[in-house]
Amino acid sequence: MTSAPKPPATHAPGQLKAVCLDVDDTLLDGQRASRQGLRELVGTDRAWPVWERTTDDFYARFVSGELDFDTMCVQRTKAFFAAFGERIDDTEATRRESIRMAAMQRAWSLFDDARPCLDWMRDSGLRLAVITNAPSTYQRKKIAAVGLADAFDVLVISGEVGVAKPDPQIFEAACEALGLPPGEVAHVGDRLDTDALGAARAGLHGIWLNRDHRAPATTEVPTIASLHELPELLVGDLPAVPAVPELIP
Repeated sequence: MTSAPKPPATHAPGQLKAVCLDVDDTLLDGQRASRQGLRELVGTDRAWPVWERTTDDFYARFVSGELDFDTMCVQRTKAFFAAFGERIDDTEATRRESIRMAAMQRAWSLFDDARPCLDWMRDSGLRLAVITNAPSTYQRKKIAAVGLADAFDVLVISGEVGVAKPDPQIFEAACEALGLPPGEVAHVGDRLDTDALGAARAGLHGIWLNRDHRAPATTEVPTIASLHELPELLVGDLPAVPAVPELIP
């Protein structure tokens, strides 16, 4: 097991004072839970690539405000089965989605590296926050279910603040809630553009958690493969926040 560096005793003015983290597939093993939900629904997860593509499409429509969360879930389930030639109505889609959702929620769990990393950061004197794209009640339930209800100083949830990553406003809202300038805050997440580059565009230290060892599309932000690597990165001197080009609408 990788041992974390000893926590620094203090954080001098101008140094990093807080770390924000994404939730799904950063702290919580969302893919494992979601695959379990799919197995409960259809008996296998061999169709995972189709479910994943369908989810990416419909979740983007939820994040943009085009669909509310419950509608998104139903429409996604209909689209998934339609991809295999089965047409179901909203009532049947709702029934099937409830089965899948219940199984997925039973499978919610943290990655093994999440709790040690959070404990180290708290012991080091860093303040902790969540920045997540999700509906409020659902995400708060998830955070509580995995034992993190009291782990953070600030929760910034897109469903509550009305903007979503990678919009700079959601990162700015987190910094404001923490009472810190962006340059004293880092954000860690599994999505390169949504999390790491989105944070960097807002003036934070964006850090990409690349658990799947995907080929990087950029070297503009620090990259780690596990949260076990985060303490060492934070103890060292983080590079200056890069000048990341704005998103093109």
